[in-house]
Amino acid sequence: MTVYLVVGLVGLLVLAVSLLLGDALDGLLDGAVDALGDAFSTAVLGAFLAALGFGGAMAEALDAPLLVSLPVGVVSGVVFGWFASWLTRLVRDGGSDATLTTDDTRGRDGRVVTGIPADGFGVVDVLVGGHTMRLNARAEEPLDPGTPVHVTSVLSPTAVTVAPLWPEVR
Repeated sequence: MTVYLVVGLVGLLVLAVSLLLGDALDGLLDGAVDALGDAFSTAVLGAFLAALGFGGAMAEALDAPLLVSLPVGVVSGVVFGWFASWLTRLVRDGGSDATLTTDDTRGRDGRVVTGIPADGFGVVDVLVGGHTMRLNARAEEPLDPGTPVHVTSVLSPTAVTVAPLWPEVR
């Protein structure tokens, strides 16, 4: 049981260091990380070792022989390693606080706020990522306020071209 506890404590130490230092230690494993994604990040290895050690120690404390306690430790290590990998991907791929730009409105739907004349600009509201962007808009045909539109292209950082949405057929 002592060997399992040492492996578990080493795993906790690796996990704590990875949480405190972030990705600093992952540079040691760059080749493996590039080939297998997050499978060999320090957080995943720390979780795997900690679960292997403590899972094996728990099985051994229940008087399980080595042929049972080792697979129990390995399975619990794989489960916790997978969970750490999933959490790492969730955090890494999460949203960002990047500033929205007019390019983010391309392909989105909106609504005309100020009518768009035949040869001029009006104003549209476009919802992007939970934020309403109010932009100048030009269209091929005049559009009245309240008309649902689709952003077709970006003219400048403050202006887009729009087209009316097709009415729903009932």
